[in-house]
Amino acid sequence: MADSIEGDRSGVRPGGEQGGRPGAEQGTEQGGERGGAPDGEQDEGPDTWQADGPDGPDEPAAEHPAGEEPGAPGIPGPGPRPGPDTPDRRARLRRRTRRVLYGALVLLCTGFLLVAGTTYWAYEHYTGRVQRIPNVFPTDVPQAALPPPSKDGSETFLLVGVDSRSDLPTTGKDAQAPEWKPGAQRSDTMMLVHLPADHKHAYVVSLPRDSWVSIPGHGKAKLNAAFSWGGPPLLIDTVQRLTRVKIDHLAVIDWSGFKKLTDAVGGVDITVDKTVKRYNGPGGVWTAGTHHMDGADALDYVRERYGLPNGDLDRTHRQQNFLRAVLSKMLSGGTFSNPLKLKKTLDQVTSVVSVDDQLSDGDLRSLVWKMRNIRSSDMAFMNAPVAGFDMIQKQSVVLLDTNAADQLWETMRNDTMTDCVASHTLDTLGSKVS
Repeated sequence: MADSIEGDRSGVRPGGEQGGRPGAEQGTEQGGERGGAPDGEQDEGPDTWQADGPDGPDEPAAEHPAGEEPGAPGIPGPGPRPGPDTPDRRARLRRRTRRVLYGALVLLCTGFLLVAGTTYWAYEHYTGRVQRIPNVFPTDVPQAALPPPSKDGSETFLLVGVDSRSDLPTTGKDAQAPEWKPGAQRSDTMMLVHLPADHKHAYVVSLPRDSWVSIPGHGKAKLNAAFSWGGPPLLIDTVQRLTRVKIDHLAVIDWSGFKKLTDAVGGVDITVDKTVKRYNGPGGVWTAGTHHMDGADALDYVRERYGLPNGDLDRTHRQQNFLRAVLSKMLSGGTFSNPLKLKKTLDQVTSVVSVDDQLSDGDLRSLVWKMRNIRSSDMAFMNAPVAGFDMIQKQSVVLLDTNAADQLWETMRNDTMTDCVASHTLDTLGSKVS
């Protein structure tokens, strides 16, 4: 018994094993194998010595006489454990840093592909849903009456707001009635939208509906009669002969779509400069100040023509004011760079607007992409130059200023609208609208 106790105190256990710390914490094990993690693995724990560093095997641990513990007086220990500044620790940190960077790069690429894929899907999906109107461009037009083509890269749209006098929608994907039937619809709103080749601005020129013009095959009449008599082809032919500007594409919205679009964007804030009568809606008056208008209110606002100081010209400025407010709301907050906002915007527009069948899905996607940086502040709104008003054939009509208008149409043809707006006195839309 005493011998056994003395043997334990000497550090030697039965079976010849060395006492003290377990073999996993000693420099060697029986059979000459090194302690620590199993072969081929490294123990990452902070209190264990690494089997192999990045630069080759570590020095073998010194063997100690039986019964003596490493670190005892006169016996060298295994040496300092790896600290934050050792080559081994730095190598582990480098490996971990690489893994983190690789993971972050994978996540970034995945996110980019997801955004790009969602944006492309939105373009593909919604441009394919736009209702197309066939055969909108005139045929059998004499060569002398055809305008020159648009300058390379520039485009001009004819935007038409139609009073269909129908309870059923006539434009957009929900259309249940034809866009045009002889005598059933009149174009209450007509705007030339010119997009320069640099796509940094947009210019909107309203053509008063009561403009007294020549309509092919019908003689002199109000401009809006062209749509009623001959639909889109006759209206486009009339506008092209009047302006000598090539109409590249047509977009049409009816009053039902107008109301739906206004409600879809949550209404718009419109500022009325001074108190005026309200003939079409409740209250009987538009008080001076800012009004939040839903679809019904906005429709009353843009259709009003009586009681305005400048009659039809103030009416067109109201329409421009509304369009500016809607575009400002729809194009704010990074709409084209945010897939969710882009999806919502495209859904709102494509549900109510119809375009000509020559405007392909690819053309629409290209247009949306080119115009992605345009904001309402980059758009200029104006009326076509007017010489005055008159009564002809018991009708109140607008007389266009031929000389001034010709200069405006020439700059549109030559894609120099920026210079024209800067150097000419035009009836542009200001911040104060009746």
